[in-house]
Amino acid sequence: MTVHVYRASNIRVITNGSYPMINSELLQDKGVLVLHPKGPLEAADFDVITSKLNAYLAGHGKLHGVVIRAKSFPGWKDFGAMLAHLKFLKANIKKIEKVAIVADGALANIAPDIANHFVNAQVRHFDGVREDEAWDWINPTSGVQMNAVT
Repeated sequence: MTVHVYRASNIRVITNGSYPMINSELLQDKGVLVLHPKGPLEAADFDVITSKLNAYLAGHGKLHGVVIRAKSFPGWKDFGAMLAHLKFLKANIKKIEKVAIVADGALANIAPDIANHFVNAQVRHFDGVREDEAWDWINPTSGVQMNAVT
């Protein structure tokens, strides 16, 4: 077994040879979590995101928004990953004000309609070419935009 140790926004993560399938960054000064899935989501991805989010929520109580940037929804690696995602949503969804989905594809178009049945947050979809509009909607007074995460 190969063990890798790396840092992700001041959080030390030890893996068993695979890297997270979600790049994440928490813009603490804006209260915005940026997620960029790179492949099928894994249960460990939600452990990393939960650590970041819990540390922020301990001092702030709510997250202003989440920006999910993806070409399309990558799905889950396995059933355990889907359960970890649902557990993450259940624990945190009432603490998030807005979710902007910046993606192309049919699933991205209907995601807000589906999400609005389950979450309190405002959820909107923006095509990839309209990312600037997503940032204006998430944080209208900031003019903040992230560079592409690779």
